[in-house]
Amino acid sequence: MDAWMRFMSSDGEVVFGRVEGGYLHEYKSLDQPVPTGAVLSTRALTPLAPCAPGKIVALWNNFHALAAKLDKPVPAHPLFLLKPAESVIGSGEAIRRPPSYAGKIVYEGELGIVIGRRCRDASAEQAAESIFGYTLVNDVTAADLLNENPHFPQWCRAKGFDTFCCIGPSIVSGFDWRAARLVTTVDGVERQNYPLADMVFSPAEQVRLISQDITLEPGDVIACGTSVGVGSIKDGATVTITIDGIGTLSNTLAAACEVAL
Repeated sequence: MDAWMRFMSSDGEVVFGRVEGGYLHEYKSLDQPVPTGAVLSTRALTPLAPCAPGKIVALWNNFHALAAKLDKPVPAHPLFLLKPAESVIGSGEAIRRPPSYAGKIVYEGELGIVIGRRCRDASAEQAAESIFGYTLVNDVTAADLLNENPHFPQWCRAKGFDTFCCIGPSIVSGFDWRAARLVTTVDGVERQNYPLADMVFSPAEQVRLISQDITLEPGDVIACGTSVGVGSIKDGATVTITIDGIGTLSNTLAAACEVAL
């Protein structure tokens, strides 16, 4: 398995590459994984979200355990919404409460699929080959906005605020998701612990089926949906999501007044 990360250099340049032993082996880009020959110490770099997706495709009702708990039938095709690129932050960055919103904010720990090549109407083989690797996602939601208007569920608005899509800390290629578990803690207390093998649609199936609806571009992320244990977080709480083999994604919810300061 290889771990890939993005950083900001001291002169403001964004660099991407494979991380090994505290050093970044720089590559041209995610969609052009050609080594430049540069080797940089990560101690001199500022970590960023590991990719810059043009869009995030976020699935709903993609785990059997959660479908059973909600008494919902499993879907025949992935159910998804889109989160904007502006919602993305990396590990260690603050989730910012919108100044206009004082309601419940919810975390969702999820596996993320990172697309490595342009993908449209893909076959099963093409879909699998289009996956660059896997990362972690916290799909944050302003839950009280979902049904604020009884005539139109506001999924995109509730999930699309700046900083409401935490991604990181790295992208891992060659990762076997089938035997892995995702664990979410809030201020050190375990809230989620579920097997990724419980997914309704496997990662390759998600890519294949979603590519029938929209074109997937290099760097795009599919958030695979979450399972049981979703809950709300208070201002100042830290959400930590871990999958052994990928790493740990950690973000703290800052109050609107703290952001203003």
